[in-house]
Amino acid sequence: MSGLLIDVEACVGCGRCVRACASGGIVVEGERPNRCAHVTDSCILCGSCVDACPVGALSVERDKTQTDIDLSAYHDIWVFAQTDSTGAVLPVAFELLGRARELAAQRECRVVAVLGEASNADDAAANALVARGADEVLRCQDDRLATNDSGVFAHWICALAREYRPEVILYGATDFGRELAPSIAVRLQTGLTADCTVLEIDEKTGLLHQTRPAFGGNLMATIMCPAHRPQMATVRPGIFCEPEADANRTGKVTDVELDAAVASHMRVVEHIPADSQASIAEAKRLLVLGRGIGSKKNLPVMRRLAELLGAEIGCTRPLVEAGWLEYRHQVGQTGVSVAPELLISLGVSGAIQHLAGTSGAQTVLAVNEDADAPIFNAAQYAIVGDCVEVAQRLIAQLEAR
Repeated sequence: MSGLLIDVEACVGCGRCVRACASGGIVVEGERPNRCAHVTDSCILCGSCVDACPVGALSVERDKTQTDIDLSAYHDIWVFAQTDSTGAVLPVAFELLGRARELAAQRECRVVAVLGEASNADDAAANALVARGADEVLRCQDDRLATNDSGVFAHWICALAREYRPEVILYGATDFGRELAPSIAVRLQTGLTADCTVLEIDEKTGLLHQTRPAFGGNLMATIMCPAHRPQMATVRPGIFCEPEADANRTGKVTDVELDAAVASHMRVVEHIPADSQASIAEAKRLLVLGRGIGSKKNLPVMRRLAELLGAEIGCTRPLVEAGWLEYRHQVGQTGVSVAPELLISLGVSGAIQHLAGTSGAQTVLAVNEDADAPIFNAAQYAIVGDCVEVAQRLIAQLEAR
């Protein structure tokens, strides 16, 4: 049984463990000489108190897990291909296929797409996955997979994973992907890193380096899963570029079954259409505004520039919090991840939280008065100056055409 163990004979009741704990998981009670530390229900077994204890009175005992698995038995990189209500594959699945192809080239393995759809579906989704990079599509056509029931999908994917033993499984960090991936991780007793912005792989060891913002986005953490398989990560839409479809590409489509005993515990009562407004994640050109635009009264200038460029408008979190623009315009870790062909950044400093959502942009032009602004490190073209003046000059040139 896992837990925090306290050697009451060694504990001196100094309280350093309490000061080191950020979750209120340990307290010191009693009067000397019987003053001693005690564990509370808030303990998360992080080990901070163990490191802080000067007399070695604390230790963490964890449940034993299987760490002697044969890692060489696991191979291939899988991508979960989520579909929409019409049966079309979501763009994030294609984005993951593109990155999976690059990782597979390093590991000299295959890319496999996992597709669940209704029993009457045609071959369009499977063919699209092959055209975007899948070497094989494991397809199950079953009406129990026609709706996003995480319980049914988890049973199905876990059965496949136990049979085929993939080395890596990637999921889009959609609402459904975020619900499904943890369910699978628990069943397979493996790790999962959420909302990754960078995926790299060690060619020799096969370890997937999964990088994501941490501590409120103030730094980037790289996480690995050395002792368990498959290695799993979710990636937000727009992080990676979507590969072009190759109609001449060939691949294998393998039809697999869903256990007849698996039953759905969800009943769809009603479908309510989502907001019909297009997401900025789909924009080919994007104008992203930051606090450097000065004030809300400058928004008409920015909207005119966006109109002339045929671009959508995005913004940083402070503009949403100030009420200048709606949340659907927010770009970054707590907003939308974007991957436009052209991104023009006006008055954006370039904090880690923001850059985490723009890494997929192909060409970035940044304008900022601060020559040392971090945004310039992510830009191919940089202009040091007042972003409103630059926008007005661009408008004048575009209108003169």
